[in-house]
Amino acid sequence: MTGDGAGGNVFAGTLAELTWHEVDRAARSGAVLLWAFGVIEQHGPHLPGGTDVYIPVARLRTVQGLLAERGVDALIAPPYYWGINVVSGAFPASYNVRPELMREVMVDLLAGMARDGFRHVFCFSGHGDALHNRTIHEGIRAACERTDADASFVTEPALARRIGLDLDDPYLTLCGPDEPPPDGPPDVHAGRWETSLMMHLHPELVREEVRAGLEPSGTGQHELAIWRKGHEHARRVTPDGYLGDPAAAGADQGRRIHAAAAEHAAYAIESRLRRSPSAYPHPGRRNNG
Repeated sequence: MTGDGAGGNVFAGTLAELTWHEVDRAARSGAVLLWAFGVIEQHGPHLPGGTDVYIPVARLRTVQGLLAERGVDALIAPPYYWGINVVSGAFPASYNVRPELMREVMVDLLAGMARDGFRHVFCFSGHGDALHNRTIHEGIRAACERTDADASFVTEPALARRIGLDLDDPYLTLCGPDEPPPDGPPDVHAGRWETSLMMHLHPELVREEVRAGLEPSGTGQHELAIWRKGHEHARRVTPDGYLGDPAAAGADQGRRIHAAAAEHAAYAIESRLRRSPSAYPHPGRRNNG
């Protein structure tokens, strides 16, 4: 049995299952769009390559329900999953596109969503790679400057800082507490927290017989800095492809992480929608009046 993952179908509950009449009605009624950005990337010997897609897609389904309880209608766009892999670039099953290509695809698609009448698009990342996330932000900014799109990047303050963004950036919708990094060994890729989420959302995709016997990666902050250089640096630091302690993971922990992240995101979106639109300038917005 799965948790909130809809049986592994990443199209489940998205606008890909709707007719154009239904999408048109939703846009005209003021629905917002939720869009997840992940990658196909190795996740150790125990998690599938689509982990960074499965997790944010499931989160958006829960966010959609929470927004509905707050009177906000939302549709979910099919996930974007051909992203940027620097850290895992030397591993098999880790596919990469050029940042400029990803940015321009985002501009075209966000322009199309605006033409459909969606006034707000909220973009989420399921992948921690710094260049991937900077490219999401660049794609949003370019679309808003060059088209009628109105989009923002829903992310935690810690990630925004790590990729060099100001927290008052108009294209950010910050969610979650502004907390310092946790003490102890890093757990950032296919470790305890990510494995816990997959055990909750898609237990059928976790290689449980492998996971239970994995040793902690034993890396510290120095090794983490080397790992983030990517490619052969990362493969040398984590030859099995995980950084953390997957054997310590549990489905209950994954359920709590999932619920908290969805609640933070729904609150952040609702808060942004309540603010004055003038607080979020979009230089490329054409005056059609």
